[in-house]
Amino acid sequence: MFTEATSPIDGVQMKAGFDVKVAPAEAATQGKTLADLAEKWDQGFTFAPIRESQVSRAMTRRYFNDLDSYAESDIVIVGAGSCGLSTAYMLGKARPDLKIAVIEASVSPGGGAWLGGQLFSAMVMRKPADAFLTDLGVPFEDEGDFVVVKHAALFTSTLLSKVLTFPNIKLFNATSVEDLITRQDDNGNIRIAGVVTNWTLVTMHHDDQSCMDPNTINAPIVISTTGHDGPFGAFCVKRLVSMNRIERLGGMRGLDMNVAEDAIVKRTREIVPGLIVGGMELSEVDGANRMGPTFGAMALSGVKAAEEALKIFDERKAQNAY
Repeated sequence: MFTEATSPIDGVQMKAGFDVKVAPAEAATQGKTLADLAEKWDQGFTFAPIRESQVSRAMTRRYFNDLDSYAESDIVIVGAGSCGLSTAYMLGKARPDLKIAVIEASVSPGGGAWLGGQLFSAMVMRKPADAFLTDLGVPFEDEGDFVVVKHAALFTSTLLSKVLTFPNIKLFNATSVEDLITRQDDNGNIRIAGVVTNWTLVTMHHDDQSCMDPNTINAPIVISTTGHDGPFGAFCVKRLVSMNRIERLGGMRGLDMNVAEDAIVKRTREIVPGLIVGGMELSEVDGANRMGPTFGAMALSGVKAAEEALKIFDERKAQNAY
């Protein structure tokens, strides 16, 4: 018999016990090692028994608990590409006490950092970004002024796995930011106070479905790293223009690696109170050059974004009390 804890819903006690035939307990594989299983697949192997509803409850209970917990976050990172994940990694290390939500529109985090240029495998980072790889524990080949990771996926998978290990960081993928929460002071100045979210599949179908209202996450600081202009790219800075918070975007310029990477890192900053912008989204704000298939600026822009967030966190948190 499977028996799950009863769950009170609107004052009604739910009875969750039911009978089901299962395989003998001794045939299950709980607590076994791979060595125990090796070459014994025809000798009584079977998975531990489960009821389909247990799977549903295991997923939904945790997801909705996370939605409830992170409805009030300390920092929201929009975009889980190389810059956003680098930001999350640095914040997770520096401030395990902060509740950090990472919002990613795609099902698969990592952005464009799963491959190098033109679908090639290797990832190039100019020095001194090798310091980030060393901290992360990703091996590389030293080519003098730059280093090469044998496959971009090695960098991205390592970074992603480390970010997801932090207990204070929650990744909400397949989730889009549809708008920004704002607060206005007595002088009419706008401060960003969180994000408006929806599942990406819903966001993509607002034009052909009836009203599908969003959800919200309050946070004193939002860090936007959504990349250059695209279907979901540069979203937050484009929204600043449409709400007349900044006059216009500068527009990304042509490719110049030497100019672009320095500019992206140095200009990573709080654009308006409560909103820090990093990575290639900055190129749309400042009219900076693109850097193409070199990724050092993405990592170090994330490092600087984390630093900028921690500098202003206490002030913005005090302002975000209402």
